Amino acid sequence: MKTLKIALAGLFLCYVTLTGAQEKKRFKIHTIAFYNLENLFDTINDPTKFDEASPIMELNTNRAAAYKKKVANMARVISEIGLKDTNNAPAVIGVSEVENREVLEDVVNDTLLRDKDYGIIHYHSPDARGIDVALLYQKKLFTPISTSSHELKIYDDQTRKRVYTRDQLLVSGALDGDLIHLIVNHWPSRSGGEARSRPKRVAAAKLTKHLVDSLQIIDPYAKIFIMGDLNDDPTNESVKKVLNTERNKEKVGLKGIYNPYENYFKDGIGTTAYRDAWSLFDQILLTKPLLEKDYSSFRFYKAGIFNENFLTQKTGQFKGYPFRSWSYSGFTDGFSDHFPVYVYVVKEVE
Repeated sequence: MKTLKIALAGLFLCYVTLTGAQEKKRFKIHTIAFYNLENLFDTINDPTKFDEASPIMELNTNRAAAYKKKVANMARVISEIGLKDTNNAPAVIGVSEVENREVLEDVVNDTLLRDKDYGIIHYHSPDARGIDVALLYQKKLFTPISTSSHELKIYDDQTRKRVYTRDQLLVSGALDGDLIHLIVNHWPSRSGGEARSRPKRVAAAKLTKHLVDSLQIIDPYAKIFIMGDLNDDPTNESVKKVLNTERNKEKVGLKGIYNPYENYFKDGIGTTAYRDAWSLFDQILLTKPLLEKDYSSFRFYKAGIFNENFLTQKTGQFKGYPFRSWSYSGFTDGFSDHFPVYVYVVKEVE
């Protein structure tokens, strides 16, 4: 029986100690992350979108300066997620609330990220606000094999009119030679109240479950990461019942889904705050094959919330909240109203 006790040591290396023997083994370690970039819009009015209502377009002055700093702030956060443990930025990171590919190109070409050579996978979605999800990946670590965007068709219960929201992004590819699948989400908001809007997120969860089922029909041992701003907590119906997640790794069945963030939520820890209450809307879920003890391929090591001190509001009414970019007074010089989340995966090297 192997007991995994990892002490990180240098670039992509860690050590494992086996029970009953002091045998050192080397492991590769990579970060897979998700971050809601909070209204990352450019300063150009797109007549095909409702982007004129975005926070940056509502600024009367200094839009260019605010945009430049916003991009730099996003690059800084991405560059530091997982850095202390892996000596590298995320190998792969899903993002939400981005207007277009161009804003992501500005982020990945920032001086803090340029040497990482991030690729971008992005599709325009029909979201009414003009925001999308996307995936960034270090080209030296991850090779996309297939990508697809999946439309969520939902309707308002009262008006029966269609609600235009974000598509779900599915990317399959090789992480250092291992096939993995990533589903990037930004489920419908709680606008109008949690109860009234709940069916929209249940519908989103059903679409995600359909994508997972489709992958598992092809390969029951598919390594799948479900990530995103779900606008629901780990114990809500969409996550707990529709996706049928487990908080205990030992109870996850072959085609089951593990949610490492449910225990965080039970402990009162969140990624976004509203009216002095924390929510844990940002999550990364994993399928059973990522939990196995055979480290000849990448397996889950641990999950975390990147809530470093510089990302937290220091003063005022919202002290302790995530230090967001936008307020009623305009650009705050902050980051996002969500903390990023991440998981580490490890693989034994010979």
